[in-house]
Amino acid sequence: MDLQLGGKTAVVTGAGRGIGLAITRSLVDEGVKVVAGSRTIGAELEGLPVEAFAVDLGTTDGPARLVDEAVSKAGGFDILVNNVGSVRPRPGGFASVTDDDWLETLNLDLMSAVRTTRAALPMLIERSGVIVTVCSVNATLPDPLVIDYSAAKAACLSFFKSLSKEVGPKGVRVNTVSPGPVATDLWLGKGGVAETVGGAVGAAPKDVAAQAAKDSVTGRFTRPEEVADLVVFLASDRAGNLTGADIILDGGMTPTI
Repeated sequence: MDLQLGGKTAVVTGAGRGIGLAITRSLVDEGVKVVAGSRTIGAELEGLPVEAFAVDLGTTDGPARLVDEAVSKAGGFDILVNNVGSVRPRPGGFASVTDDDWLETLNLDLMSAVRTTRAALPMLIERSGVIVTVCSVNATLPDPLVIDYSAAKAACLSFFKSLSKEVGPKGVRVNTVSPGPVATDLWLGKGGVAETVGGAVGAAPKDVAAQAAKDSVTGRFTRPEEVADLVVFLASDRAGNLTGADIILDGGMTPTI
């Protein structure tokens, strides 16, 4: 299927690794010019034909700086992909999560998207653009192991649903994608969820990951490329009347309708 994205420009946050890197690659494959924001610019991102911009999106001015870079280097943009985020398991339970922990999580997993969207919206309204945000299955399946992350993603989901109603009449579509566990370093790498949880309960990381995979009816993690393909489809005019939707990509983990 031709997604008819050739010639468009996208801004992608958290583009340096994992899901964000996969999204960046998929957009490039579709002929999209990408301005890729990442705290660090690694070899994989450097190897792509993109405008890579080193920026900390957890700061109050980082998102606006990325948007300004996109306008300066590309003349504007048609697509915003909010992807940056992080999760830290809390095996010690709710009482172990400090105020600073809460603020750090809310800042990166909610406010980075709010700030980037605020900065990008005038351009997106001008171009009848698209916003796609990577949320999480934990927005609707809250888990005490990631209690602060779940709350931040629930707020993120609510924010973008509200925004879709405001900007839809102005020609801007807004959708979210909510993956379950994805086979990236965030889950499977050193210091990732599997290793952190395993260390807390005395289990091997591979066993923690295997149990998480069993929670999906497909019995496996989602691949980052699968998330990327969905994001790119939502960014295209093939989904031209789809807005205000959250697409769950969790291998059947969610037990409800």
